Amino acid sequence: MALSTLNPPSLGGSCSRRDGTGTVPLSAARRRQGRILTGAGLALLPWLGYLAGTLPPAEAAAWVALDAMEAAALLTAGTRLLRGGSRHRAPAAAAAVLLLADACLDLATAAPGTELATALAMAVGAELPLAGLSAWLASRRAWGA
Repeated sequence: MALSTLNPPSLGGSCSRRDGTGTVPLSAARRRQGRILTGAGLALLPWLGYLAGTLPPAEAAAWVALDAMEAAALLTAGTRLLRGGSRHRAPAAAAAVLLLADACLDLATAAPGTELATALAMAVGAELPLAGLSAWLASRRAWGA
């Protein structure tokens, strides 16, 4: 792995090309999309601890594993977007599939009443919009395609 892939994103709105030929400007939209995915991935980290501490061990293992994979995919796609490359597509596609599966499983396993309303709110307010953004990003190249 090239050392340049480990560099943090540029704060000046551009990033170095991997081949060293110059910089590519990051659009405001790409920065925003990268920050959304990265922020969502970071927000899942404390949630993992909450799930591990409140669910029965067998359920906790399944839900923590699913949400950990979501967090990893979101963080990978988001940081790659912020670096300006096109290597965000595979983790964005994985995040889209995992988020869609999470929303479906939440709705299918929720008890009627408050639990179902909460699952529906999470699906409509967070999981499905993030899945849609991730799927859209997975289908597009980094620069204007």
